[in-house]
Amino acid sequence: VNEKDKVEIKGAEQKEYKYFAYNKPIGIETESIVSKRHFDNVFPLGRLDKASHGLMILTNDGRITDTLLNPKYFHEKEYLVKTLNKLRSNFKQKMEAGVKIEGKDYYVTKKCKVKIINDFAFRITLTEGKKHQIRRMCSALFQEVADLKRERIMNIKLGKLPPNILREIKGEELSTFLNQVLHQS
Repeated sequence: VNEKDKVEIKGAEQKEYKYFAYNKPIGIETESIVSKRHFDNVFPLGRLDKASHGLMILTNDGRITDTLLNPKYFHEKEYLVKTLNKLRSNFKQKMEAGVKIEGKDYYVTKKCKVKIINDFAFRITLTEGKKHQIRRMCSALFQEVADLKRERIMNIKLGKLPPNILREIKGEELSTFLNQVLHQS
């Protein structure tokens, strides 16, 4: 069998994969999204903590889980972050270089991109996703997060999708997404 061959199994139905962009509201845990919303056999790719909100991708396509979530692959995720205290003058430089964060062990985050919006807000683009990473990075630099919203995963954008609503990912948007994910493994 070659890569371009189409293989069919007699009597087997091909699974119809579904992909959705979902705007997770603040106060909802990732684990409860599917059970509370009664989605058809889909699961969230990745997580957002209870205090965070924004874009999540829901799917029934297990083929893309590892490639999208494994840190050895580089998939951009963009967040809008608001802080309680004024950003320090060297904040952007220190965040972009990688930050030593605490956990079970010390860990230095990968380089990232930061765009300062004003004294109390910035955008950050990461290619990794450690637990509470942005909150821990900010804390290490003496900043307290007031609001954390994920606005983009690769080419999938949250846009004006209202909270607790989902939209189907399809057409060119889906083709671009799958091409990037499935051809990186």
